[in-house]
Amino acid sequence: MCAKLLSRAKAQLENGLPFVLYSKPQQPILNAIFQEDDVVHYLEDYTEQGFVFAPFLDDETPVLLKSEKVHTAPLEFSSHQTAQVHQDTPSASKEEARYITLVEKAIAEIHTGNCKKIVLSRSFEVPLSKPVLAIFEQLLRTYPNAFCYLWYHPKVGMWCGATPEILVKTKGLEFTTMSLAGTQNQLVGEEHPNWTPKELQEQQLVTDYIAEVLQSRAKEVRVGAVETVKAGHLWHLRSKITGRFSQGMFQDLVTALHPTPAVCGLPLADARCFILENEHYQRMFYTGFLGELNFRHEIPRNRNRRNQENSAYRTVTSASELYVNLRCMQLVKDIAIVYVGGGITANSQARNEWLETQSKAQTMLRILAT
Repeated sequence: MCAKLLSRAKAQLENGLPFVLYSKPQQPILNAIFQEDDVVHYLEDYTEQGFVFAPFLDDETPVLLKSEKVHTAPLEFSSHQTAQVHQDTPSASKEEARYITLVEKAIAEIHTGNCKKIVLSRSFEVPLSKPVLAIFEQLLRTYPNAFCYLWYHPKVGMWCGATPEILVKTKGLEFTTMSLAGTQNQLVGEEHPNWTPKELQEQQLVTDYIAEVLQSRAKEVRVGAVETVKAGHLWHLRSKITGRFSQGMFQDLVTALHPTPAVCGLPLADARCFILENEHYQRMFYTGFLGELNFRHEIPRNRNRRNQENSAYRTVTSASELYVNLRCMQLVKDIAIVYVGGGITANSQARNEWLETQSKAQTMLRILAT
C-alpha cells in the first residue's frame, strides 16, 4: 500500500539512508527505490541499472541509486487542484531588478550574434512549514500529469519536483524525446493560448537542434507537429520526436540530448559560458535529468489470447525513462530552495521574462503554501 512506502521512506530519512519516491505522468502508482547503505554510487556508464540523478553541467558525474527491487503501490488518494492564487516570491522587488538586468544583458549578447538563445534561471528560498513527506503527498495530488518525485541521499541532498518534460524514453532500441519550449499562463476560461512569435521561435529553435543532433546518431527520426500542452496552470509548446538508435549507442544519445537548448541555449557552448559567468549561483541538479535507467521490461511475444501456449513466452528488453528536472526545489533543513527560469531570444522583453519566472514559481509555491 502507498502508506507503507511513505512510512518506509520516513524510516530511511530518520536512518540517513538514500531513497527515491516517484510517480509517472497519468499513472496512479507510487514507485519507490530504497538503498540499503549510504554509499554514493556515481554513474560509470549507461549500461548500469538504477535511478539516475544528473546535474545540469554535463562534465559533472550523475548519481545512481542502486537497488535490486522497485517497490510499487497504487496511489490511494484522488488528485485535486490547489487554488490558483498568485504568490510573489520572497524579496520580489529587489530580485526583479536584478533579474531584469540579467535578461537585458542576455538580449544584448544575442543581438551581437554570438547566441540565438540563452536560458536564464534564478533561485529563492521559502521557509518550510510542514514535513517533506506531506509536501510530496500534496505534489502527487496536485500534479498527476507530471513526473513527481522526492529524492534523498544524506551525502548529496534532498530534491522534490513535478516536471512536465521528457528527456528521453527508450524501449529496446526505440526512443521518444520532445521539444518543450514557450510558456504562457492559463487565463480563466481559456481553452487555447495565443502564441507570440517569440514563443514560436523559441520552440522551433529547440526542435531544429534536437532533430539535427539526432540525424547522425539515430535512424528513422520523425518530428511530430507542434502542439499545445498544459502543465498545471501553464501552457507549453511541444513537438514529439521518435526514432531508433544502434546497439551500444544509448549513452551517445543521452549526452547529445543533455543539455538541450530548452535548458541551456544555442549555440550550447556559448550559452553555457554566458550562464556560468552571469547567473552567479550553482544550478546543481536543476535542469539536469533524473529517472529509471535500464529497467527490465517484458513484452508478450504473442498478443492472441487464444494462443495460450505462445502467449506464455515473453521478450525481456531494457527500458529507460528520463525526465528533465524542471519545476523543482531543493529541501535543506527548514528551507526550500525553489528554482525557475526561462528562454531568452532576440524577441524577449525583459519584464515579461521576469513575469514568466514568477508564474513558473507558482508550481512549487502552491505546494508549500497549502
